[in-house]
Amino acid sequence: MRATVMHGAGDVRIENVPDPSITDPTDALVRVTHACICGSDLWPYKTLEYSGGGRVMGHEAIGVVDAVGSSVRNMKAGDLVVMPFAFSDGTCEFCHDGLQTACVHGGFFGNAEVPGAQAEAVRVPLADGTLYVLPVGDDDPLLPSLLTLSDVMGTGHHAAVAAKVAPGKRVAVVGDGAVGLCGVIAARRLGAEQIILLGRHPDRIALGREFGATDVVSERGDEAVERVKELTGGYGVHSVLECVGLEQSELTAIEITRPGGAVGRVGVPQDEKLPASQPAFYNNISVSGGPAPVRAYIEELLPDILEGRIEPGRVFDRVVDLDGVPDGYRAMNERESIKVLVAP
Repeated sequence: MRATVMHGAGDVRIENVPDPSITDPTDALVRVTHACICGSDLWPYKTLEYSGGGRVMGHEAIGVVDAVGSSVRNMKAGDLVVMPFAFSDGTCEFCHDGLQTACVHGGFFGNAEVPGAQAEAVRVPLADGTLYVLPVGDDDPLLPSLLTLSDVMGTGHHAAVAAKVAPGKRVAVVGDGAVGLCGVIAARRLGAEQIILLGRHPDRIALGREFGATDVVSERGDEAVERVKELTGGYGVHSVLECVGLEQSELTAIEITRPGGAVGRVGVPQDEKLPASQPAFYNNISVSGGPAPVRAYIEELLPDILEGRIEPGRVFDRVVDLDGVPDGYRAMNERESIKVLVAP
């Protein structure tokens, strides 16, 4: 089959790779109908060292089940399913707690060990605990929004949950990428009174306002902190959704949080240490978050998509086939595109 293979920084190719096959009785084979490029894919796109073999990329997908292993019970061939970015057994202690990204038998798609879904097909381990059967056909116009349940909408929601967003609260979202924009949707959905989007790109800001952002701050660093304080009566916000993962964004997130507030981190951190630990400590700021257990959130978010209350699929502003994936990486890296949808 054909798949997206990243060999090193900036080196993305479409190549023929071995067809996936069922290797364990808990596996499912899924023919990919919709995949996408994630902002987190840009970190290896910038930094991956050549290793000789390359990796099949992609951790977000919708597809049709082609075959299942002998132990799979929750789906059958022909079902349309959404694939979260992490696979999980659904039965361990952490899965029962709704933290599937910590599953004791789980892992992540699109790395050297587990091939990803920017491909014609993908093998899904632990299919019963991972895949979610969708109640729509494979030509439904809602599929772009349903695809966001595999990562960015669930991740934005996780940031809002970790940041303790609640009705009447003031919220800031740091980052205007797809996750940040979905964070705006999540904050509005959870009843935030004020939503401040920290971003600098006009197209993303415009979409953020349509999603529910009440204010926009385009400054950075100390100027951004000052501006957020001005917008909140000098106090800062109750909740911050940190959707970038860089030292500056993490520092800004803590500095704009009011005493007693909370930061929800979902941007993949690019440094070992979290900045501003002393301000967080002395202001009693809670800092939590991590890889979003998006599988746990699908049933909560799905009805809002099916009934048209939220439209996270609008973060996709470019559609490509597999041959267009390398240029899709370039476009996202150069901020020409918010998020690229891949239709193999």
